Amino acid sequence: MFRTTETPQGGRVVLAGKSVVNLASNNYLGLADAPELVAAAKSALDQYGVGPCASRNIVGDFPVHGQLERELADFKGTEAALVFSSGYAANVGVIPVLVGKGDEIFSDELNHGSLIDGCRLSRAHTTVYKHCDVADLEQKLAECEAENKLVMTDAVFSMDGDVAPLDAIADVCERHGATFLVDDAHGDGVMGPMGRGTVAHFGLEGRVQVETGSLGKAFGVMGGFVAGSQELIDRVRVGARSFILTASPLAPSLAAAAAEALRMISSDDSRVVRLWENRAYFAERMSAVGFDTGISTTPVVPVMIGDEALAVRMSDALYEEGVYAQAIQYPLVARGKARIRCILSAAHTKEDLDCAVDAFVRVGRELEVL
Repeated sequence: MFRTTETPQGGRVVLAGKSVVNLASNNYLGLADAPELVAAAKSALDQYGVGPCASRNIVGDFPVHGQLERELADFKGTEAALVFSSGYAANVGVIPVLVGKGDEIFSDELNHGSLIDGCRLSRAHTTVYKHCDVADLEQKLAECEAENKLVMTDAVFSMDGDVAPLDAIADVCERHGATFLVDDAHGDGVMGPMGRGTVAHFGLEGRVQVETGSLGKAFGVMGGFVAGSQELIDRVRVGARSFILTASPLAPSLAAAAAEALRMISSDDSRVVRLWENRAYFAERMSAVGFDTGISTTPVVPVMIGDEALAVRMSDALYEEGVYAQAIQYPLVARGKARIRCILSAAHTKEDLDCAVDAFVRVGRELEVL
């Protein structure tokens, strides 16, 4: 069921007229309605208008685009960055720039659909390796005769909440001369020191050639980006079709808001600390009452149900109890692996989390999940 959200994203929202604890949004740091971001967006609206109405390569850049890209590069520890209209556009744009017909891609079997679509658009051959299985990846790389090889993985997997072993994958890529691409959409603002991401969490700055990410999750805005060397960004700017052929690149108001979010995260990690405190509290309480939260180690906490119809019934019942958490089912996950996906935020209070756990217990007992 698709419901209408009537308030900004936060720890609680009004959804179809009902106030509910919000466990469905990727608003990890609670920045989606932060007054600082709203003020930055309003100022840019007054200065630059609503939108550019053509590709940036045609009408030029607004100053806020360059400012955001420089600050993103500093945040990620790379030479340069380029912002896109979405994280999806970043992935489907950069992959065909990196590889083409006759090249080989190695992709984790649980990678995000945007990476999969980028593989298809590239016309390179794609080899799928077992989820987070470094030995399987190395074996497949050793058997590959293609000269140009690209290994790609999500950093934080959005359905299970687990983290890819980026350090071990980087070692394998270096042994086999492969380019390494990491999609850190669910890690930026969440993982690593000052929320700088999963690459920073593993201390791999300089060893990952391509990073992609989202401005629509922890940063609270919208858009996506590619970060890497200046040479890479120069190629992407003129070669990524999702960048050069869009008449609606990231609006200047959103670029200004995203830059403000970056500054807030970089100067104060209190939201990141609170996010992880909330994650620990919720996950520990859910496990203590008997729910299976799978292999998650991040603020993405799935409640494993299995049966798809039961997961949908549980999600609907939770809404009636004042908790909004979506049922995730096939084709987003394998058949028989349905779950209620809960996403924690720094915006949640302990009262919100207690309310959510209590509702899960009531519904779980009623539906005989517990």
